[in-house]
Amino acid sequence: MRLQIHDGKEIEVSENLFDHKFNETLVHQALVSYLAGGRSGTKAQKSRAEVRGGGIKPWRQKGTGRARAGSIRSPIWVGGGRAFAAKPRDYSQKLNKKMYRNAIRGIFSELHRQNRLMIITSFDLGQAKTKMFCKALDNLVSSRDVLMIFDKYDENVFLGGRNVPRVEIALVKDVNPVSLVGHEHVVMTEGALQKIEEWLG
Repeated sequence: MRLQIHDGKEIEVSENLFDHKFNETLVHQALVSYLAGGRSGTKAQKSRAEVRGGGIKPWRQKGTGRARAGSIRSPIWVGGGRAFAAKPRDYSQKLNKKMYRNAIRGIFSELHRQNRLMIITSFDLGQAKTKMFCKALDNLVSSRDVLMIFDKYDENVFLGGRNVPRVEIALVKDVNPVSLVGHEHVVMTEGALQKIEEWLG
């Protein structure tokens, strides 16, 4: 299929990337899997067996008028262990490569259908200045809620745009479903488009 880029030139792109069915369930699964994989899972609490102390029965079983107690480190005591102590765990969820790629294809296709995707030839800044970055960005899109995808690292662009709120700058290898659906517009260079086509087939 033919796709018109920002400067008016038309380029040939794969229908598999921009004319793919949007499967909401699959995209949701990809989002959940990606976010779950980013959780550290390092939370740890001590059970009653791990809390220091509590080895001796605090008072005899009968005759004191108080409730029975076997340890001062019982979960119902202040300073006691947790009844169901959290332990380090892996939150990651398995998602097949084919499913993940289909979810990404579906997102790109839906962005194209909603006119939220823009392809540009290049995005060159003479200096790493935020003011210059914002001016160049405003000439492309009406909103500054933007994900910008580049095929190679450009120091002026990355430094100039890193402090702009709601603007995310990424390389092709860092593209993920959360970033793609989390911004109003997606702007990417022609070189980035070629790399994404190679990646998604």
